Amino acid sequence: MKFPTNRLRRVRYNKILRNMIEDVRINSSDLICPIFIIEGTNIKEPIDTMPGQYRYSIDQAVKLCKELILNKINSIILFGIPLKKDNTGEISCNSNSIIPKAIKELKNVYGNQIFIIADVCNCEYTTHGHCGTIIDNDVDNDATLETLCRQSLILAKSGADALAPSDMMDGRVQAIRNELDKNNFEKIPIFPYSVKYSSAFYGPFRDAAKSSPSFGDRKTYQMNFKNSNEAINEVQLDINEGADVVIIKPALSYLDIIYKIKERFDIPIIAYNVSGEYTMVKSASQNNFINEIETILEILHSIKRSGANAIISYHALDIAKYLKSNEVQ
Repeated sequence: MKFPTNRLRRVRYNKILRNMIEDVRINSSDLICPIFIIEGTNIKEPIDTMPGQYRYSIDQAVKLCKELILNKINSIILFGIPLKKDNTGEISCNSNSIIPKAIKELKNVYGNQIFIIADVCNCEYTTHGHCGTIIDNDVDNDATLETLCRQSLILAKSGADALAPSDMMDGRVQAIRNELDKNNFEKIPIFPYSVKYSSAFYGPFRDAAKSSPSFGDRKTYQMNFKNSNEAINEVQLDINEGADVVIIKPALSYLDIIYKIKERFDIPIIAYNVSGEYTMVKSASQNNFINEIETILEILHSIKRSGANAIISYHALDIAKYLKSNEVQ
């Protein structure tokens, strides 16, 4: 049909009708809240490069999770900031490391009310800030796999509900899956960062996690942002190795990648709305250049519309509060 018989605006005049026929909706259950954990007690330390975000000691993270649960967010992803570091990240491979301790305490308090995804990587734990063991001035893939496997096993033993290796080493999913299975953790799913681009949008995170590389960059293991077909290869390899869900990072500048993976593979997708994306919105809203909530809602809906099943976002709690306050009673 043609105009004037066909008028597309007819279904836009009434708000109830507009809501009725929406393609996607954001719910609190779609959101995963990232939390930075530090040693100490009673610490809630502001992150200068991420307004409104904090580094939490474990006791303060417990309080944060109570607020998350009250606002219907039941999924978190943890990043550890240890007091001491070493050359290989081996410090993360024991039960007294910061994240295993946090997992145990959160599970002790909340049990199955909270779903804990543990990030698996070495960058927060190495003195040089790279994601693995350095040999001949580069991250050695296979040596790094050994550390990642030990770290993963400790996290599983501590009570993590899922593991999210973010290192971008080849073969890590298969190696971790084998390590988990032979230790009777076959029920623990693996959510690899299958598509992780080398991105300028990570800057605030690296400040928050104190994980910036002390030399060079991460372009020998993270993906070239100019490529898209490479993402298909990465996801296919991870699926073949046993990935249960894939994470795509960053999100906002990579909606085409999310869409492409959704169309190509029958696997759940988590998109990571990363720190740089968060800080741009916060900075603009603090200067009254944009409406913060409306902008966040538009961003999150665009990510979900592109094919993401869930979204890791630093906006999670703010949006959950907004959704709760706007529920139809």
